[in-house]
Amino acid sequence: MFIETEPTPNPATLKFLPGQAVMPAGTRDFATPEEAEASPLAQALFDTGEVTGVFFGRDFVSVTAAPGVDWPLLKPQVVAVLLDHFVSQAPLFTGGSAGGFAVPPEEDDSAEMGDDPADAEIVAQIKELIETRVRPAVASDGGDIRYRGFRDGVVYLTMQGACAGCPSSSATLKHGIEGLLKHYVPEVSEVRAA
Repeated sequence: MFIETEPTPNPATLKFLPGQAVMPAGTRDFATPEEAEASPLAQALFDTGEVTGVFFGRDFVSVTAAPGVDWPLLKPQVVAVLLDHFVSQAPLFTGGSAGGFAVPPEEDDSAEMGDDPADAEIVAQIKELIETRVRPAVASDGGDIRYRGFRDGVVYLTMQGACAGCPSSSATLKHGIEGLLKHYVPEVSEVRAA
């Protein structure tokens, strides 16, 4: 088995591609060692002591290193953990985590801010654009984006994975995503991080 790596726009994060599916559906973000207890793989990555974030995508794992960590030294450790996991075909999640593929409440799109029912058509357009145009681009950078709400012309989104701590994430939200949404949905006046 060969695991490819790709840089991401976030210099603290590398994207690892094991050449097979990681998540059958959805994504999962682990921002703390406590959250990682739901996944033996995420926990093993945090156990290196030099990892501050793990993100599972459809066919990749993004790993964020702690400040000051030297990637050339950490990268072989991460690859070894990933190889052990995928070669052994170990489960991605522990048995008690509801099958493992359930999205935590804080990442669940239904955990929104409570959109106004009168905006249902606008919200549907926004979600469709995010799903078809934004998410694939963000995934290619090792992250994901979640819709949180639409209120008074403002779209609230959450960046995850490599995108969460990326220095260019605010520019991505303001210049990329905001411009796209404003172009296709005139009711959108602004995009903000939730």
